[in-house]
Amino acid sequence: MTGDGTNLRKLLVVEDDPGLQAQLKWAYEDYQVLVAGDHDAAIEQLRAEEPDVVTLDLGLPPDRDGTREGFRTLQAILEAKPDTKVIVVSGHGERASALSAIANGAWDFYQKPIDIDELGLIVRRAFHVRELEVENARLARQGAGDNRVLGGMITGAPEMLKVARTIERVANLDVSVMLLGASGTGKELLARGLHEASARRDGAFVAINCAAIPENLLESELFGHEKGAFTGAVKTTEGKIELAHGGTLFLDEVGDIPLPLQVKLLRFLQERTIERIGGRKAIAVDTRIVCATHRDLDAMIAGQSFRDDLYYRLAEMVVKIPSLAERPGDAVLLARHFLHQYAPEMNPGVRGFAPDALQAIDEGRWPGNVRELENRIKRAVIMADGKLVMREDLDLATSEADGEEAWLNLRSAREAADRVAIRRAMMQSEGNISAAAKLLGISRPTLYDLLKQYRMQA
Repeated sequence: MTGDGTNLRKLLVVEDDPGLQAQLKWAYEDYQVLVAGDHDAAIEQLRAEEPDVVTLDLGLPPDRDGTREGFRTLQAILEAKPDTKVIVVSGHGERASALSAIANGAWDFYQKPIDIDELGLIVRRAFHVRELEVENARLARQGAGDNRVLGGMITGAPEMLKVARTIERVANLDVSVMLLGASGTGKELLARGLHEASARRDGAFVAINCAAIPENLLESELFGHEKGAFTGAVKTTEGKIELAHGGTLFLDEVGDIPLPLQVKLLRFLQERTIERIGGRKAIAVDTRIVCATHRDLDAMIAGQSFRDDLYYRLAEMVVKIPSLAERPGDAVLLARHFLHQYAPEMNPGVRGFAPDALQAIDEGRWPGNVRELENRIKRAVIMADGKLVMREDLDLATSEADGEEAWLNLRSAREAADRVAIRRAMMQSEGNISAAAKLLGISRPTLYDLLKQYRMQA
């Protein structure tokens, strides 16, 4: 910080009373205070210095007894720099004018006579909100760019980055891949990313949810049918396997395929040929299979509801997808992404999250994973009344007791908690050690020691 205060946050005071100008300039020693006595001087200072917060007396010359000049200045400020937080100051009995200023874009108002301490609180709150908006915008850009990995998935968690690297390694190998994970963890997004990273990227990517199609129709969906094969088969139709020739077929919820159809799917994987329903000739098909399920296939094999030979054909490479709760920091990244995706259409006034909302998102268990988070953020954007989504807009319980993790001992529990806290701090600080240490309330050397101890990358 320099002696002339040039590194301080900039506050523009628009006030024509020289005595009050001096009083306010003296009172706000934590800011670089800029002063203007009329409309033209205010706009000149605004363009030259770009202050984030402005206090504006509505009674400016040449209309000291009215508000016309004050409103003209307010409009000019917001046109020149729309993100400015303007706090209008009105005389006694002019509350209606202050409320009208709020309706026209002012951030807050204060009535004379001025109480320096009370006005100071409003000014500090305005700076805090503006800083949150800047941080939200920065992290939104980060979430939309630097944190996109395979298939456009947004993540900064090492657990998910490891999954992405694994899929990238097998993308160009001619092996079947099985993605295991809970509903809503992004299995189809990863499957599409695998396809796009493979040599089959110019072929079709075809997806089918085996649990969403009635059992009596699933065979036709997968293998197709010939004209007249059954009532309603008015024309020959290719199945999904055939449509994905030269590309990739994604079988979601493969555990829901009935046993008789499992036999036919196994035959295709062994011989790479299919027969449509009602057909008599084998059709050669070059289709790569990627499948996913949230079900316990080992238990299904033991219960003889899923064929073990089919499993081994489908699971040449198994990739386990972590839940959102197992990806520290990702909930906040994704929440910001969804807010900026939905706000422009559903509630354009919403610009970001209040601190308590971010904390609730970060600490949530999210049993429905990314899909649940997306729906929750969409609802919160619609329900928000101001520029920031508040915790109550999320409609989250104050505490979520989904069970406690069982640890080997207190030492392992502490280590796990340390790892989560460090990852979140490093993500919020964009890898800046000093900033992360400050967030954690420890010194830089201590953070370096912990990173080394836990073998975490700086």
